[in-house]
Amino acid sequence: MYRMLLFDLDGTLLRSDKTISDRTKAALELCRKAGYFIGISTSRGWQSTCAFLDTVKPDVLISSGGALIQWRGASVYQAELTPAETETIIARARAVCGSGCAITVDTLDTHYRNFRTPPEEMDKSWGDIVYTDLAQFSEPALKVCVEIPDEAQAGRLEAALPECDCVRFSDGFWYKFTRRGITKRKALEEACRACGIRPEELISFGDDYADIEMLEESGLGVAMGNAIPEVKAAADVVIGGNDEDGIALWLEQLTAGSV
Repeated sequence: MYRMLLFDLDGTLLRSDKTISDRTKAALELCRKAGYFIGISTSRGWQSTCAFLDTVKPDVLISSGGALIQWRGASVYQAELTPAETETIIARARAVCGSGCAITVDTLDTHYRNFRTPPEEMDKSWGDIVYTDLAQFSEPALKVCVEIPDEAQAGRLEAALPECDCVRFSDGFWYKFTRRGITKRKALEEACRACGIRPEELISFGDDYADIEMLEESGLGVAMGNAIPEVKAAADVVIGGNDEDGIALWLEQLTAGSV
């Protein structure tokens, strides 16, 4: 009935310490041997997924919130913002949110930030980071994120960027901007086309706003126990949390035929 398992990373496949438990690794291997395709669908840029690729060995990798899709290492879909469009997003973010607002930009192979994080707060899984003031930034980008503590301000910036899709991350005040229509739902459709399956043959797992459409589009949508209420409401199943081996336990039951 189902042929692919598609996992969000942060808050889902990853524990809070940004690792994958040994039990989850073993459960993923059971699923692979049972014939399931394995996929990752994350808002992280490609370069910050690299720390997990050897462990998960995904057949499908959706990164930058759906702007880049790879099938067994080869790109099958990408939706870049042009250098001019990226420059416009940065300029409007500064106009609406202040010249000192925190911004990140993901290109195909680099993660840029205009701020520095104290070493003790750094998430080492993000890999190499390039710090820049983003002045006259002139590269095509897959995703731009802006930190906006003021919700009204965030609404004004979203309205100022009608050509972009905007999604908030629930664990802070960060908002993701990609090209309009580039979402995890759209990426799911493209990924299914690449590997020759239908969305109803897919089980997807998630925890945050960006995952809602993906769970709704899949044959079975699975919310983590630590997911926000909106994700749980959109899911078909709610399992244990990401720090409780929720995925491992559910996958063990799946391969045993008891779910």
